[in-house]
Amino acid sequence: MAIGRTYAVSLLGLEGAIVEIEADLSNNLPGFVLIGLPDTALGEAKDRVRAAATNSGCGLPNRKITVNLSPAALPKHGSGFDLGIALAALAASGTVSAESIDRVLHIGELGLDGRLRPVNGVLPAVLAASRAGFTTVMVPSGNADEASLVPDVRVIAVPSLRDAAIWHGGEFEPEPVEVITRPVATTVPTDGGDLSDMIGGSDAIDAMLVAAAGGHHVFLLGPPGAGKTMLAARLPGLLPDLDPQAALEVSSIRSLAGLPVGSSLTTRPPLEAPHHTATAAALVGGGSSQIRPGAAARASDGVLFLDEAPEFAPAALDALRQPLESGVISIHRANAVAHFPGRFQLVMAANPCPCGQWGARDSECTCPPNSRRRYLARLSGPLLDRIDIQFRVERITSAQLRLAGERPSLSTADARAKVTAARERSRARLAATPWRLNSHVPGSYLRGRELRLAPKVTAGLDRALERGGITMRGYDRVLRVAWSLADLADDARPDETHVGQALYLRKAMSQ
Repeated sequence: MAIGRTYAVSLLGLEGAIVEIEADLSNNLPGFVLIGLPDTALGEAKDRVRAAATNSGCGLPNRKITVNLSPAALPKHGSGFDLGIALAALAASGTVSAESIDRVLHIGELGLDGRLRPVNGVLPAVLAASRAGFTTVMVPSGNADEASLVPDVRVIAVPSLRDAAIWHGGEFEPEPVEVITRPVATTVPTDGGDLSDMIGGSDAIDAMLVAAAGGHHVFLLGPPGAGKTMLAARLPGLLPDLDPQAALEVSSIRSLAGLPVGSSLTTRPPLEAPHHTATAAALVGGGSSQIRPGAAARASDGVLFLDEAPEFAPAALDALRQPLESGVISIHRANAVAHFPGRFQLVMAANPCPCGQWGARDSECTCPPNSRRRYLARLSGPLLDRIDIQFRVERITSAQLRLAGERPSLSTADARAKVTAARERSRARLAATPWRLNSHVPGSYLRGRELRLAPKVTAGLDRALERGGITMRGYDRVLRVAWSLADLADDARPDETHVGQALYLRKAMSQ
């Protein structure tokens, strides 16, 4: 009995499970059977593998081939198993060394001509292989740079099935083939202009600095042309570079989503700005068969910007409530649960009413009161309660425009230096805890013995809680913003001014 055995990776979210691929040859009627819960794309591998082997000059024997993917109860998706299936079948027939393929994990999709096509998710797959103890991985040449980002793993890049068979001891003459590379997608820069381009709006800029320093969520309310989108686009530029762990996580999500990764990890925080017609699945992730990351997952460790927030479907917005609280996106299906990181900064922008002029200094709103209430009511109370900073942005005046060239303005580089210094202070304060940003610290810790503020400092905040102006969750979020204000000012602890400013930033929407 001839059996060939090798390994591949099945991804569920960012987590990868090692799949053992076994191929058996029998003397029954010729055929190709693939078992082990494959999806449609994987089920078609038997036709791709047989045609690719024949056209590569290393055809499979005319016997019954049974390929088993273990564990059999684990659902398996995609075409990345093709290379492993082909080599297991060739090992079962004695064409390549069975011992050689048993030591290597294989990832790759086969074309009918035998060339290997790049696949999505190679970076998290190779990372899962490394964690499982594999030291050698074979991937398509188009995925070589991405796979090489995982340390301590030997990456064998091959352009075709014939080259893979030769590497594993197949007695074939090498034949040059054209390497299939990944298409280079157009990427949108995350640093959307310099902060010094902003005219006026010093209060709004200060609010964004606080948001960047503490990782706080922001809601910007104001008439059209007030600069809401400009402020949101500049927030990623205020954030420090990603640390190695965050860079690996961001790059892995990009790989899983089919976005270009290149030969180096992504070091800048991402920016995702989905259109307001996006569904809940597009925002948080999903899919009928293979679960894919949504915009919120792709924005993890960066910024998720929802422009014209009331125009989004209420169900889509409310799907963000759980990730905002826990920092994890969980997608449940009948046979699987996928988890994605969800530590993003949410920035929502909205007009105050359908015509956009309510509250503007030099314009008259034509919307009836009921229309205004219905418009902003599309943003649910529980969602807004999770937003730390709710700020009203006003249009600039002619006086601010004239003074713009006379006063020195803060550049993005200088602002990022301030934010980085503030984050270092909070990181030093939280060094003995599992948190690094003020927005991640639970209220119970802020109100605990170590960080509890004096009653005179929180007097105004306590009164707002007693009157029902804020909830207990809002109370804790004001404390977090106050600590971020203190870190920006290089103060050891928040005082009455910091708490008052934090309370204003949360209540400014209603003013």
